[in-house]
Amino acid sequence: MEDQEALGFEHMGLDPRLLQAVADLGWSRPTLIQEKAIPLALEGKDLLARARTGSGKTAAYAIPMLQLLLHKKATGPVMEQAVRGLVLVPTKELARQAQSMIQQLAAYCARDVRVANVSAAEDSASQRAVLMEKPDVVVGTPSRILNHLQQDSLKLRDSLELLVIDEADLLFSFGFEDELKSLLCYLPRIYQAFLMSATFNDDVQALKELVLHNPVTLKLHESQLPGPEQLQQFQVICETEEDKFLLLYALLKLSLIRGKALLFVNTLERGYRLRLFLEQFSIPSCVLNGELPLRSRCHIISQFNQGFYDCVIATDAEILGPPVKGKRRGRGAKGDNASDPESGVARGIDFHHVSAVLNFDLPPTPEAYVHRAGRTARANNPGIVLTFVLPTERSCLGKIEALLSGEGEAPILLPYQFQMEEIESFRYRCRDAMRSVTKQAIREARLKEIKEELLHSEKLKFLLLFVALYNLGRNGESCPPLGRLRR
Repeated sequence: MEDQEALGFEHMGLDPRLLQAVADLGWSRPTLIQEKAIPLALEGKDLLARARTGSGKTAAYAIPMLQLLLHKKATGPVMEQAVRGLVLVPTKELARQAQSMIQQLAAYCARDVRVANVSAAEDSASQRAVLMEKPDVVVGTPSRILNHLQQDSLKLRDSLELLVIDEADLLFSFGFEDELKSLLCYLPRIYQAFLMSATFNDDVQALKELVLHNPVTLKLHESQLPGPEQLQQFQVICETEEDKFLLLYALLKLSLIRGKALLFVNTLERGYRLRLFLEQFSIPSCVLNGELPLRSRCHIISQFNQGFYDCVIATDAEILGPPVKGKRRGRGAKGDNASDPESGVARGIDFHHVSAVLNFDLPPTPEAYVHRAGRTARANNPGIVLTFVLPTERSCLGKIEALLSGEGEAPILLPYQFQMEEIESFRYRCRDAMRSVTKQAIREARLKEIKEELLHSEKLKFLLLFVALYNLGRNGESCPPLGRLRR
């Protein structure tokens, strides 16, 4: 047992090129999910694996996938070039992230293993050209993969050997149930399959019946979030909505929260309200807005990772709400519409070196809290989660604590030691700034970003932005003529 616990990458029989790539990434030891999953995958087992966000699930399936492809090319008979690995993910951002990780691991064998991402709908023509060259691994959302299969630009029936479904617990809740069932009809009868998920819900059990054959189930005995020595979690009871804005202003302006922070709210409108409020005090921030094209959202994440912004304001309301069966999730909270149902923030997006997660709005579910908190304290880095709670939300807070703490265990969310009376002198400025952030100001801020996309985007998906403009003009408000936008 001790030898098994000490299993390292060098003991797994991996190709030297993979070991070199792992070393370049700075991974001295495999994570728990990697240590358990990789040897089983290399034995040809189907896997159903649960591990928390940030635990290294992507590498846990990417390493054995690459190893199996390299071994077959090196030792077997000469094979015709074909797509042998398929990775399905629920969002475009996760597809880009999965592709990037696989390519990093294949850095020293890029000539032998090629990876293609076909998740972006606007690149269909270029994707067909790439698929004609038959890359070894294809990554995409179920809808885009099915589209290429139906157009005959992607053929898998005679070549697929390994199927991966990542973030499996989100696929059905994103409305991909029909696409996934149709897609499976294009696959061969026999292939190895991995289901990777942060939770085992009913949707994952349904997927298990559809795609896995006599799988090994890995339910790793680890907490859903890192321990208190790495992740500190606090709650702040705010008596009024105004107190929340006042406290946030004090935390950021007085540098009580240092480093890069993610601020979570429950609606897109709230996100813009928060951004405009912070602008009153010269605190730069940006909103990750699902109304904008994928390229723009990825650019925002890249700027955040490079340090251009210290604060990103995001919402997960559309993603982690009740599952929607048989249709795409399109509408978020009242007054907000998600233009792109295949985008996601709270799950899996690779924000680098996040020091703090601030729940400005209480998460809608305990599971949403876990996924938000999972954006910080990743790998071995420390992190902090600060949750603002109104008096009327204490019962919801209790449900979150119940999920995090076992029966009889000490509370996880500790009271944040902060005296509101010490910042009362800021209240007048805070109140004045809040009054200046009107509904009209919020609407104009959202409209401004869409206009800039119309004017500056290199590859413009005009219809998507037109729909976003139309949504902003609902409830009796008029949109500017498109001619004015073009000017």
